[in-house]
Amino acid sequence: MIYSWDASLETGNDIIDTQHKQLIEALNGLILAYQGGKGPDELLRTLDFLSAYVIRHFTDEEALQVQYNYPDYQRHRLYHNEFRRTIEKLSAEISEKGPTDELILVTIKTVADWLIHHIKSDDFKLAAYINFMSGRSPIL
Repeated sequence: MIYSWDASLETGNDIIDTQHKQLIEALNGLILAYQGGKGPDELLRTLDFLSAYVIRHFTDEEALQVQYNYPDYQRHRLYHNEFRRTIEKLSAEISEKGPTDELILVTIKTVADWLIHHIKSDDFKLAAYINFMSGRSPIL
C-alpha cells in the first residue's frame, strides 16, 4: 500500500509538513523497493535513508520545540526516542537476518502506523502551539 499525502496530514506548519511529506516519500520508497523485488542491498539502502531521515526530522522538530518553549517538549521527545529505538532495533534485525518478507512488512507497518498516528495527534498539537506563539492562529 502506497501512502498519499493529503489535507488530513497537514499540520499547518510548513517546516513540519515539508519533512512529513519527505518521510511519506521515503516510506513509499521502501514499499516500492520491496514490491519491485529489489535485492537486499537496495532494500537496506532505502531503509537506511528512511532511518536517517526520521532522525533528522526528529532533531529539527525538537529544535522547533525548544525555540518556541513548547510545554510538552519532554513527553514529545520521549515518543521520538522510543521510536528511534524501535527503528534501530528493526534495522539491526534486518541487517542481521536479511530483509525477509516478514521483517520488511513489519517495518513498513510499524513506521506507517506510528508516523500517521504521531502526525495526527502530537504533531498537530505542536504545530498549533507554534502557530499560536507566532501569532498565526489560535490553539485548537
